Amino acid sequence: MSEHGGRFSPATAQPRELAQLWTLAARQLRVICGDVRIVALSIVQPLVMLLLFTQIFGRMANPDLFPDGISYTEYLVPALLITTGIGTAQVAGVGFVRDAESGIEQRFRFLPVRPLYVLIARSVGDLARVAIQLMALLLCACFGLGFAPAGGFWGMAAAFLLSVFVCWSLVWVFLALAAWLRSVEVLGSIGFFVLSPLMFASSAFVPLEALPGWVRLIAVVNPLTYAVDASRNLALGWEAGDSIIGALLSGAALSALMCLIALRGFRRPPNETRRPLFRRSRGTPSSAEEKEQAGDRDQADQHPPADPADDRADLVDRSANQRS
Repeated sequence: MSEHGGRFSPATAQPRELAQLWTLAARQLRVICGDVRIVALSIVQPLVMLLLFTQIFGRMANPDLFPDGISYTEYLVPALLITTGIGTAQVAGVGFVRDAESGIEQRFRFLPVRPLYVLIARSVGDLARVAIQLMALLLCACFGLGFAPAGGFWGMAAAFLLSVFVCWSLVWVFLALAAWLRSVEVLGSIGFFVLSPLMFASSAFVPLEALPGWVRLIAVVNPLTYAVDASRNLALGWEAGDSIIGALLSGAALSALMCLIALRGFRRPPNETRRPLFRRSRGTPSSAEEKEQAGDRDQADQHPPADPADDRADLVDRSANQRS
C-alpha cells in the first residue's frame, strides 16, 4: 500500500472503504442467513399471508369488483410483493435497536468506520431477507396456486425488482425510527400504526372503487398504492403509465431522506435516549428544586452560622487561661 507523507492516497483509500463496507455487509448477511431458524421463519411468513388471503378472503371476494379475466390470486400476488417488505422493514428497526442495546453500535463508534457504512450494511442484510421472502412467495404462487400472469417471466422479474427497491426504502424508514427512538417497545407501537394504514388503506387487497369514501381518500394519497399499482401493472402486463416512475422516484426520495435522518440519529451519544417534552427556561427552578431550597433555608434559620467575632473572643480567653 503506497503512502505519501504518512497519508493514504485517494487511490488506496477508496478500495479500503469498499472493503469496510463489504466486511460489514458480509457480517450482517452471516447474522441473517447463518441462522436456519431466521431463514425458515422469513420464508414461512409470506407463505402464510398468501394462503390466508387467497384461500379464505379470496372465497369471499366479489368477482365483479375485479377486472375481467383476473382472478383474486392474480390480483393479490403482485400486491403481496410490496406488503411483505413492510413487516421485514420493522424487523430491521428492531434488530438495529438490539444491536445498540448489546453494545455493538458502541464498538463501531471507536472503529475507523464511516457510520454511513454501518447503516448501509444493515440495510443490505435486510434487503437480502426481503429478496428471499419474495422469491419464496413467487415460487409458491406459481407452482402451488397456478399463478401465471399475463406479463410472463420478464413482467414478474420487473415486478420483483421494483418490489425489492420499494421494500428497501421502507427499511430505511424503520432504521431512521430506530436510530432516534432506541426502544423496541416504542418502535413496535409506532410500527403498528404505520403498517395497518399502509397495507389496508390502499389498493393492495381490493380495488379503490370498493373502498368506503373516506378510506378511498386515504388510499389515493397513500404512496403504497402507487407501488402496488406499478407492481401489478408489470406482472399482469397492463399499461404501466406513470405508476412505475412515481414508485421509483418516491422510493428514491424516501430512501435518501430517511438515510440522512438515520445517520444523524446514529451519531447521537448512546446515552441520549429521551428528552423532556417541555424545557424550562434557565433560572426557573422546578417544584422539587423549590422545596429543596426552602428546606435549606429552614435548616439555616435553625442553625445560624457562628459570628467570627465570638470565635476570636473565645480564642483570646483560652490563651489567657493557659498563661495563668
